[in-house]
Amino acid sequence: MALIKTKQEIDTLRLGGVILSQALGVAKDAVRPGVSIRELDQIAEQSLIRSGAKPSFKGYRSHRDDPAFPSTLCVSINNEVVHGTANRDIILNDGDIVGLDIGCWYQGLCTDMAITVPVGVVSEEAKELMRVTHESLLKGVEAAKVGAYVSDISQAIEGHIKPHGYGIVRDLVGHGVGHAVHESPQIPNFYHKRAPKVMLDAGMCIAIEPMVNMGDWQVNTAKDGWAIITKDKSLSAHFEMTIAIVDGGPMIITPLPL
Repeated sequence: MALIKTKQEIDTLRLGGVILSQALGVAKDAVRPGVSIRELDQIAEQSLIRSGAKPSFKGYRSHRDDPAFPSTLCVSINNEVVHGTANRDIILNDGDIVGLDIGCWYQGLCTDMAITVPVGVVSEEAKELMRVTHESLLKGVEAAKVGAYVSDISQAIEGHIKPHGYGIVRDLVGHGVGHAVHESPQIPNFYHKRAPKVMLDAGMCIAIEPMVNMGDWQVNTAKDGWAIITKDKSLSAHFEMTIAIVDGGPMIITPLPL
């Protein structure tokens, strides 16, 4: 599995990224009080298939003997950080915030992205959490330059979040992407002096994804074995983009449908 993608592969990833962004966009536009998360999943999956792509999460296994992920979207609500399954009988309520995470295969290459959006009218505190998390993603993308280090991304994200007093999830990180759903290198959203020193080379494709809690950073796994939830039950927000590291600055592969 090559960490460096060719120009042709990056061009293909960009096409897949547009398809993925469109699918996430139609799911986002369907978010409202009273909609079921199953409906959102069907909308996103149908959009991918119509465009010649296929979901990368549905059927995904971290290891051969693990259960397969059951849906196209990860739908994570309120205190769910990530990995909420969309096959649950859940209806969205006014005031919820909901994370929508999606990946797809297109012509043999994989892209990944996520947004967190309000359901109806949400609190000012929830709006601020989502705003800061989105901004931290953009700070991380700005730092992703040829010759920089993964730690520069981590510091940019952490530096934007820390003054707000939020918890940055430490058990989950961003990652390389393209030939597989998850590749090296890992992209932490916080700086640790003992983390491996990884330089960003032209042709690398990575998914940057800050996961930020209104309270403490610690998380647990829900009883269903899938959703990651905040330990203190505080709200959580998640934004993600796939980018390519190229000369001249980072190239956005999956534009966010905001």
